[in-house]
Amino acid sequence: MDLQGLHPEEARRRLKENGPNDIPSSKTRGALHLALEILREPMTVLLAVCGILYSFIGEQQDAFMLLGFWGLIVLITFYQERKTEKALEALRDLSSPRALVIRGGSAIRVPARELVVGDLLQLTAGDIVPADVLLDEVFQMQIDESLLTGEAFPVVKSAGDTAWSGTIAVQGQALATVTSTGISTRLGQIGTLLKSGRREKTPLKKETQTVVKRLTVVAIFLSFLITIVYFILNRDLLNGILVGLTLAMAILPNEIPAVLTIFLALGTRRLSKRNVLTRKITAVESIGATTTLCVDKTGTLTMNKMTVQRVLLSRDVQVSEKELLQVASLASNVKTYDPMEEAIIEAYGEDTKEHSPFIQFPLSPELFAMSNLWRREKNSSELIIASKGAPEAILKMCQLSPQHSEAVLKIVDGLASEGLRLLAVARGLCDEKDVPKDQVNLPVDFLGLLGFADPVRPGVKESIKECYDAGIRVIMITGDHAKTAASIAAQIGLKSSQKILTGVEMEKMSDSELSAHLKSATCFSRMLPEQKLRIVKILQGQGEVVAMTGDGVNDAPALAAAQIGIAMGKKGTDVAREASSIVLLDDDFTTIVQGIRIGRGIYDNLQSAMSYLIAVHIPIAGISILPVLLNLPIILMPVHVAFLHLLIEPTCSLVFEAEPAAENLMRRNPRNKDQPIFSKSVILPSVYQGLVIYVVIFVVFWMALRYGEGELDARALAFTILIFANLALIFINRSWARGAGWRISIQNKYLWPILMSTITILLVVLYIPAMRSLFHFSVLHPNDLLVSLLAAVVSVLWFEIVRRVKNWNRHIHF
Repeated sequence: MDLQGLHPEEARRRLKENGPNDIPSSKTRGALHLALEILREPMTVLLAVCGILYSFIGEQQDAFMLLGFWGLIVLITFYQERKTEKALEALRDLSSPRALVIRGGSAIRVPARELVVGDLLQLTAGDIVPADVLLDEVFQMQIDESLLTGEAFPVVKSAGDTAWSGTIAVQGQALATVTSTGISTRLGQIGTLLKSGRREKTPLKKETQTVVKRLTVVAIFLSFLITIVYFILNRDLLNGILVGLTLAMAILPNEIPAVLTIFLALGTRRLSKRNVLTRKITAVESIGATTTLCVDKTGTLTMNKMTVQRVLLSRDVQVSEKELLQVASLASNVKTYDPMEEAIIEAYGEDTKEHSPFIQFPLSPELFAMSNLWRREKNSSELIIASKGAPEAILKMCQLSPQHSEAVLKIVDGLASEGLRLLAVARGLCDEKDVPKDQVNLPVDFLGLLGFADPVRPGVKESIKECYDAGIRVIMITGDHAKTAASIAAQIGLKSSQKILTGVEMEKMSDSELSAHLKSATCFSRMLPEQKLRIVKILQGQGEVVAMTGDGVNDAPALAAAQIGIAMGKKGTDVAREASSIVLLDDDFTTIVQGIRIGRGIYDNLQSAMSYLIAVHIPIAGISILPVLLNLPIILMPVHVAFLHLLIEPTCSLVFEAEPAAENLMRRNPRNKDQPIFSKSVILPSVYQGLVIYVVIFVVFWMALRYGEGELDARALAFTILIFANLALIFINRSWARGAGWRISIQNKYLWPILMSTITILLVVLYIPAMRSLFHFSVLHPNDLLVSLLAAVVSVLWFEIVRRVKNWNRHIHF
């Protein structure tokens, strides 16, 4: 068979001509859809209504100004929403299934959506079939077609059969040619989607929606009440409605859901740049709360690049090192991606398997060994048995004497303590009529041992220490020998590395016994994939937030059950990736730790943004209410509130999202998984900030009315203090883990441009006559600006002093 596949240029041409290999879903929101959503936003509607009312009462300048702000807010919101949508689209492209395709003679992994008719694919157990394909070469291929047929049992496939898009390869390997893609596949014709197109509601989203609904009810009630009060006191219904709408604009927290969406969407991009692909947006919230990290050894803590380091021959059977390697090669899969099998073939120097074995006994939970039976000669009934596997399993098959087995296992322990992974090799002969049903009964003789080395990845030891500093437990789970696991655990600095529990020992334990053991154990050896699920459930029962790594089909239940399921992007199967919430693109443990660090930073910044939003809305709402109740001139009009929203939303979505992580981010314990983002410890300090600013602004406004130059002067002073205080709030709330001096010196690419542009626009409003008239201000003298600045600093700086004295950091965030 020609193994060249399509030429890359031809594949690109076909992709352009026929379109991507996907089924249209409802996930993508187009520009028109976004625009309509924005126009339906309460703040957008309120601004438009206020503009129309001003026009109706004859205030054309105010009407034009408000409608101008309305247009600006719509444009800014549209830009931010498109930016978010593009981030989500990029995430969906990255998280789409990958396919191993042969193009131009090279095997490469490409997104499944880039497959075209005629592509040559390699399928192996655990892969989701990415398109309708014709199976060309097949080795023990079984496919789960329950998605299409509802049939619970996998179907055995032969060369010439068709495999349908969306089905799952559960056993074997195959080469296949793509025959249909996208909507032309059987899955596409049925119109069934593998995933729902609905947007997932995360716990944070549910919480913020509840807060927004409650504040909306409060805003409607107070707006109606203040309209009635204004009408009773002034007998002016239209202006009363404008005052009520202004208050609604001041209270409505329309920035909260927008900020949350932007933070989570951009968070996924931030993680993907560090090789952490977030498949489920809930992982952005939960990864920073990880308390226990359960990881595979091979490929995650180590390089997953095996080499044969030691070859030990049996003294009872005459065999050379070359022969031992040849038998081990014959006991491997025909087309292999296993690092140990690749190391065997590399050490032997050639691949002797030109066709499939006559019979294969695969690795099973009951016996950690595999055997291939080959015809000794063409048309001969005599079969050569080639077996390899865990030394205990092979020794059991060889039926050695207890003394002989004990001697071999003593050697195994010694080599394992050096950090080597051990495989035993056996060989035998039998007639095809006499092949036993069970692998353990195959007539084989013990030939010797192969020792493999897999070096620890660079940076793992430092990352383990970083986890401990961050209050995160690390548990290593491996299928290796206990001594090998202990050696690697010691190299990476794993705590309690000598307390090793094997899979056999674990099976004998009750859940309560295992729960007690899990409180201190950090190393598990000879573990089966299904045993991971039990570990996850017991850890979760102890209140842990568990991150679990996996790569195989059998790992899927544990990955799905863990709060953060982490699949391997390189060696992992499609089924494991589909069950996970995160995919590591480089299979590296240090990348997981980077992801936790980024996740903590995202949550920190989101909480800072929410604190700022609460604090800034209180004075805006307060100075919209009190003048009406006291029958004083109105401080804030719709134009002022619109101006403030133009400042607040970019501040949240740009400045706080881009805030660098605090230095102590990975030197504090994980946050409580049940801690709401609008917790008492966050809301109360923000309320205190907002109330003090509100009191200072109102006192200055009242004094300016009584001793100053009148209403226009008082309004200009109050508004200027509000702007300066808002800018000061940005510094105070940038990070609760830093002091004020650090907050000023830490770099943030959006901070100073926003500060400078805000001050520039404020000066334009105050000192250009046409703008000053539209805002209903008088000219502020330099002394007035100084008073406004000092009043704003005093209204905020007190909090920094109190925060330090009371050490509020202990009660906030973590």
